[in-house]
Amino acid sequence: MKHYDVMQQSKEWFTLRMGKPTASEMDKIITPSTLKPSKQAYDYMCRLLAEWYLQEPFTTETMVYTTAMDRGIELEAEAVEFYTLTTGLATTPAGLCTDDAGTVAASPDRFSGEEGLLEIKCPMPPKMVSYLLAGEVPLEHRLQLESQLYVTGKAWVDFLAYGDKLPPLLLRVYPDPKVQAALEVALALFCSDLEAGKRKLEAMRL
Repeated sequence: MKHYDVMQQSKEWFTLRMGKPTASEMDKIITPSTLKPSKQAYDYMCRLLAEWYLQEPFTTETMVYTTAMDRGIELEAEAVEFYTLTTGLATTPAGLCTDDAGTVAASPDRFSGEEGLLEIKCPMPPKMVSYLLAGEVPLEHRLQLESQLYVTGKAWVDFLAYGDKLPPLLLRVYPDPKVQAALEVALALFCSDLEAGKRKLEAMRL
């Protein structure tokens, strides 16, 4: 793993992840429910190639912020404090991580202890209730967590769904060999296609 100590959502962070597939968008490469190739993979690759060619990362100015995102930003510090008091584990900001080759990126919310990661979600109350009733990591987030483990090589990631007026949900996720194998195969193919696309575009450069 390579670690970059930058603030997430900063200009440096966007630049470092530019043109790289990321854990938060891994469902555009693999379908979470089947672990088969996603139909979104080609469009996602084209977006990454456009970033690489133009050297213009998507920044906060081009992102659409939602109420849910604002809520997450507001509650994250409170969630970290809850996590530390509950587990006794010290955490530090994770910045940006890539695999050793620097081809795949992940941005866990925090490093936890020596061996783990922490990923925090602060959903709106109806969504939080659905998480609590299910009592498991939602399918929509599983691939992101597995991808964070794939990139960082850490032993586990703690998933914390936190709402200020509802009970929190804290679950530990260990690497699933089946998912990790599917990620390895899919990312090898995707990154190979990405490099081929770069070569083709470079040959057309004016």
